[in-house]
Amino acid sequence: MSILSIQKLPWTRLLNTQASKAFAPLPRKAFTSSAQLRLQNRIYTSVRSPDELSSLLLLSSTNRTPLITLWTASWCSSCRTIRPLLLSLIEKEAIGEKEGGVGYAEVKIDSPNIGSVASQYFVNSIPTLLSFRAQEAVLEEKVISLAEMKDKEFMKLWIENEARRGGERGGGGGISTGLFGGLFGLGEKK
Repeated sequence: MSILSIQKLPWTRLLNTQASKAFAPLPRKAFTSSAQLRLQNRIYTSVRSPDELSSLLLLSSTNRTPLITLWTASWCSSCRTIRPLLLSLIEKEAIGEKEGGVGYAEVKIDSPNIGSVASQYFVNSIPTLLSFRAQEAVLEEKVISLAEMKDKEFMKLWIENEARRGGERGGGGGISTGLFGGLFGLGEKK
């Protein structure tokens, strides 16, 4: 019996279909024993001391999410108009969750225990929106314009951008962006 005649037998076709089902790829699942967590925005209580701010910065860095802070005071009427808009965007509309989530806290600069924290982060006016990533203030992205803070579309984009950059960390990154890249002229274009 030749190889060609074996392939034509009915029982070999049955074997081939059963074998193909047995070795078909199975649907893939995540290799984990815990449930998949959905990234969510977090709203924290108001910050009234440097230690509370340090704790929130450490927590947000550990979670690899940016911490968005609204620097405010009890006597600031503009702050009272900005706060509901921010809470609505972050909490109710979940802006930033698709991009990785954000944390939000208000820093009360008129609290008796806060000290000089505002000047440490160059907060010169209130209200001020300041984002922190990896426990560092992102001063380039600070929002001090009241008109921008009242603009809902601007705030949506700002929160989404901050959430997207949440996992970024400093240091490393190749020869042109590394820690000493610019120092030794390695990052210069020729």
